[in-house]
Amino acid sequence: MSKVAFIGLGNMGGPMAHNLVKAGHTVTGFDLSADALKALAAAGGTAASSAAEAVAGAEVVVSMLPASQHVAGLYLGEAGLFSQLPAGTLVIDSSTIAAETSRQVGKAAAENGIKFLDAPVSGGVGGAIAGTLSFIVGGSAADFAQAKPLLENMGKNIFHAGEAGAGQVAKACNNMLLAILMAGTTEALALGAKNGLDPAVLSEIMKQSSGANWVLNVYNPWPGVMEGVPASNNYQGGFQVDLMAKDLGLAWETALSSKSSIPMGSLARNLFALHAQKGNGGLDFSSIQQMFAE
Repeated sequence: MSKVAFIGLGNMGGPMAHNLVKAGHTVTGFDLSADALKALAAAGGTAASSAAEAVAGAEVVVSMLPASQHVAGLYLGEAGLFSQLPAGTLVIDSSTIAAETSRQVGKAAAENGIKFLDAPVSGGVGGAIAGTLSFIVGGSAADFAQAKPLLENMGKNIFHAGEAGAGQVAKACNNMLLAILMAGTTEALALGAKNGLDPAVLSEIMKQSSGANWVLNVYNPWPGVMEGVPASNNYQGGFQVDLMAKDLGLAWETALSSKSSIPMGSLARNLFALHAQKGNGGLDFSSIQQMFAE
């Protein structure tokens, strides 16, 4: 078992840290939220008063932070953790951030003799609690092999996507495709409904035809068609519009930096941004259905 420092104990990071405690690791965590620190302590971990205190003596550091600037601020510069972590420390950043930021942080880690992996996740809060997340990892094969047993305490599917930054690129591609599928599926259902078709019947037809996709099979966006999904609960829970808009922004940044053409991704980005601007940022992303049903 390892001595782990966990930075960022929010909706995702908290349950992930708790699962490491359950697996027998010694976990010291830091978060700006006093409630998050209390929850970690109640789960059997140790609360630290700062990130620097949390990483003291740690063999592995895991971070789960909101955005690129938070990750860069945590690790880089004279006050960053890389200035105090000993060479050989394994750092796993599970934040969903810009691939270029992950590459910059990875480069700085290497210059300090620190092992760094970008390891964004898929699976949401439910997956974090259940320990069934998918980890999409960028970094060296050797560092991935070292990290995999630890990641398996928090997730079910552990993928090595490639070198530094590859985890972020792979997640951006996946979530961009998910947004496109959601927008396209809601558009098709709305077209059918406005022409007299029952959305439930149309959904079943498309599920058994060439239009079948994950959205239709698992996450139908039309209210009342499928039980247990946000669409049948006033779009509460699930994956928020604001988070999808953020991820589409990251995909757009990745496309710009690599001079890649993403016309469908750009359109999806604009649609979700508009939906958020209308005050729907806290709803599940399947609520994009409302734009087509108007």
